[in-house]
Amino acid sequence: MATNMRDIKREIKSKQNTKQITKAMEMVAASKLRKAQGAAQAARPYADKLKEVVSSIASGRNDMKHPMLETRPVKKTGYLVITSDRGLAGGYNANILRKVMNTINAKHKSADEYALFVIGRKGRDFFRRRNMPIVEEVIGLSDSPTFADVKTVAAAAVQKFADGAYDELYLYYNQFVNAISQIPTESRLLPLEAMDEGATAITYEYEPSAEGVLEVLLPKYAETLIYSAVLDGKASEFGARMTAMGSATKNATKMINGLTLTYNRARQAAITQEISEIVAGANAQS
Repeated sequence: MATNMRDIKREIKSKQNTKQITKAMEMVAASKLRKAQGAAQAARPYADKLKEVVSSIASGRNDMKHPMLETRPVKKTGYLVITSDRGLAGGYNANILRKVMNTINAKHKSADEYALFVIGRKGRDFFRRRNMPIVEEVIGLSDSPTFADVKTVAAAAVQKFADGAYDELYLYYNQFVNAISQIPTESRLLPLEAMDEGATAITYEYEPSAEGVLEVLLPKYAETLIYSAVLDGKASEFGARMTAMGSATKNATKMINGLTLTYNRARQAAITQEISEIVAGANAQS
């Protein structure tokens, strides 16, 4: 009985240590979430304004041509997948990777039909283990990524589409809703979706020409959408980690309570047994 009680006490101590770690991780994730959420929201007005200008140019000229606006027969597809570098974030990575794999398995019969651009160590390792074709990768992003951190992979993804290396580019990331809800999202990045024809037209004067401005803005716009998705993904990551660590802390508390009850019962049984033995010994001597 004494050995069993020592084991239970050791188990309680172990669960208490785990609870302290998960609680600390929950608080850190909550703190980082506020900053990441603010960064994601701050990036949206720039992307919206850029879209407004691009829409104005593209919709005002029917003869405007650019590789990023042209739909062509699909022979090869590019996928840009955003994951995290670390785990302990619930289903954050698993959900988006499952969505990507379902699409690839449904649409492609061979690895020659698609190319992967990966942001995040979890996604990189996942695709490497399956010998899938990774063209560009970025790992080790900070908790507050800048555009320069993802510029390489974003520019490569956009340029390869413009060069005809593949005929469409899809973006996969977790869209941040709130700390509890993150939606695995698929978005066709290139060719750019048709602009809203019902939107109010705004007249701009361009120097040297509208075509020249569009040539510069379209790649920037696509890269901005990628960066905005990265910021959304970071907010989703911290939200998922905060929720996962909160659940782990609650589970640890339940296990500690259950083990404490078991320990107290075992201790009470040991005390009762000792009293019974003392009483029996006293009766035997009388």
